[in-house]
Amino acid sequence: MPDEPPPPPIQLHPHAARPGDDGIVRTPALDRSLRLATSEAKKFERLGLRTVRDLLEHYPRRVADPGTLTDLASLRIGDHVILIVDIASFTARTMRARRGSVVTIEVTDGQRRLPLVYFAPHPGRVAYLEARLRVGKRVTVDGVVNTKNGVLQLTHPKIADVDSDLSEEEIERRATFPQLRYGQTKGLESEKISALIRSQLASLSDADLPDPVPADVRRERGQVDHATALRTVHEPETMAGYRSAQEALRFEEAFVLQVAMARRRAEAAAVPATARPPRPGGIAQAFDARLPFTLTPGQVEVGTTIAQEIAGSVPMQRLLQGEVGSGKTVVALRAMLQVVDAGGQAALLAPTEVLAAQHERSIRALLGELGEAGMLGGADAATRVVLLTGSQTAAQRRRALGEAAGGSAGIVIGTHALLQEHVQFADLGLVVVDEQHRFGVEQRDALRAKGRAAPHLLVMTATPIPRTVAMTIFGDLEVSTLRDVPIGRAEVLTHLVPAGNAAWVARAWERVAEEVRQGRRAFVVCPRITATQAEAGESFVPQDAPGRDELGDGVLDLDGTGGTGGDPDQPPRELAAVEDVVELLRAEPALAGIAIGELHGRRSSEEKEAAMADLASGALGVLVATTVIEVGVDVPQASVMVILDADRFGLSQLHQLRGRIGRGSLPGVCLAVSPVPDDSPAHERLTVFAGTRDGFVLAEADLGQRREGDVLGAAQSGGSSSLRLLRVVADAAVIEAARGAARAVVERDPQLREHPALAEAIARALDPVAQEYLERT
Repeated sequence: MPDEPPPPPIQLHPHAARPGDDGIVRTPALDRSLRLATSEAKKFERLGLRTVRDLLEHYPRRVADPGTLTDLASLRIGDHVILIVDIASFTARTMRARRGSVVTIEVTDGQRRLPLVYFAPHPGRVAYLEARLRVGKRVTVDGVVNTKNGVLQLTHPKIADVDSDLSEEEIERRATFPQLRYGQTKGLESEKISALIRSQLASLSDADLPDPVPADVRRERGQVDHATALRTVHEPETMAGYRSAQEALRFEEAFVLQVAMARRRAEAAAVPATARPPRPGGIAQAFDARLPFTLTPGQVEVGTTIAQEIAGSVPMQRLLQGEVGSGKTVVALRAMLQVVDAGGQAALLAPTEVLAAQHERSIRALLGELGEAGMLGGADAATRVVLLTGSQTAAQRRRALGEAAGGSAGIVIGTHALLQEHVQFADLGLVVVDEQHRFGVEQRDALRAKGRAAPHLLVMTATPIPRTVAMTIFGDLEVSTLRDVPIGRAEVLTHLVPAGNAAWVARAWERVAEEVRQGRRAFVVCPRITATQAEAGESFVPQDAPGRDELGDGVLDLDGTGGTGGDPDQPPRELAAVEDVVELLRAEPALAGIAIGELHGRRSSEEKEAAMADLASGALGVLVATTVIEVGVDVPQASVMVILDADRFGLSQLHQLRGRIGRGSLPGVCLAVSPVPDDSPAHERLTVFAGTRDGFVLAEADLGQRREGDVLGAAQSGGSSSLRLLRVVADAAVIEAARGAARAVVERDPQLREHPALAEAIARALDPVAQEYLERT
């Protein structure tokens, strides 16, 4: 029987995904640049869209069903809505106080009417709007619900036609298709983005769109694959199909990140650590006996967990979170002493020299003679504490380096100087990283690499982290939380003061004067330095400002103002500025005879230090400042804080500001002054702030109002978030499910050899830039 001819070679699509030598699938069709004219390419680049992949992952931001008119009875103040409505009337009136006209367009759902209000700067704009927005036309309206004189309205919303230039047959076919809105930029409308996405999808085969989620995981969850989800989310024929596609892509984002975290965790656990069990009669036991206070239940519970993990040969990888004063340092020190008792050393890495020196002082004070080994008066069971920073003299550094390398220093505290190559340890057994968000994973790993075996790792943060964020960002670490009320923390009451109530505002300044005349101090916080300049790096656009175009995706700039919103009959609201408020307070009768100073980012370091010294000494009674006082300011005599335009700050920032008072034994009062109405979302947010001092509750509420890119630190990195659809608060169940599925996959295939598309997705999601902001959040 003659030989059979060889099978024909497999024909790959020209741009099909191909595995490389490392087993990772490459997708050239998705990684190629968009082929656009230079002027068009620049517009897309403003949205971060440079490649085909960028474009396809630019998911719709809003969706509505054009086959059904929106029920206007369900609207609430503060809702960001997309409405399908008919135009019922168009009117324009000339303004008396300023040039231009107010245009009011009433829209209807067939039963009720809703006014849309715009400012038209000249008659030509009015004529343009009237021609575009004919009575009887069906439109999509995109904006934020607000109120004027008790009547709901939308101010400066974006409007797009539902009508189309397509054939009647195509219009009829698409009549029930969901209407999509994409994030936009000036000169680049949603329709143009949608058209380019559709053309790109048409040119790609399913082989060009490999699924990073294993098929069995998809089947188990009843989800469509990646290619189907991607095509459906951009060209949905039904709302059910759109939601199904979104669900699949949302789970995919969570799954990729959880696999990355599970792999990192598995890799660290695979390298054995030296077990450091407790030693009876050692320094740790002596330390507990000399503590001048009783450990809180939380400190005991977390300390027991850490002690058990350090006693094992699997490297501890734990995140310890708790607000300032909750006792994290004592917990960490007890762990360090357990390692010292077992013959090892501990290193504490701090982000700044000030914080490193503060740790050294507090640890020496806590240890007393237990930290003075080899010195006159040192205890028999004692160790040495050394500090290593970049500003030390050569002699100080040589001594610290020698004690770390020789092993006589059981505890070494330092800044980034600890990471330098010439820094060595005799037997590094525990690495403690303070203020984890200030360091990348590479930095903490560089310090761990100085151990003969894998050191145990304890990272600490004073920033409250909601559980879902911890799962998403710190998935390679177990999380412990200290929630006990810090020992000795004074009571701080918070009251909301309506800015429009002159009597209440006057009483606020009287209360400040009463506190200062008792020898206490006061902070007054403003969102701006001058009437025209904010503190560098700060933004004071509230999350729920009426007309706020938070996504930058306006369809039609009807008012010619860029969609800034606001009441066209009212001038823009002027925010409190430090330089103006200082002068007002110096003229305030209630504060007569009280010295008032100022502090903001435009003052020199010497001026800032002098202002803080004067406040601490009592030379100043009131300090008017921007948010430069948010961290690092410790004035025990400070007992009162007034926050002007409080609605312009997020919950977490308000919490940090309030944390500057009540730091000693003096009770405090925080007065949040704001003009927002009682029925607004901004007032609801301030009510939450006034109702609790629990940073974790506030962090959860704050996160619920923030965009997901901010959660992963995109604002800090300058990059875009790897999370497109996943919301770390609303999608807690999705993250939980993804975490379980991810760990199962990594247990079966730690190197992901059977999952090349998944390996590629992880490599892309955690590229150097993304990895940096992911780990620094």
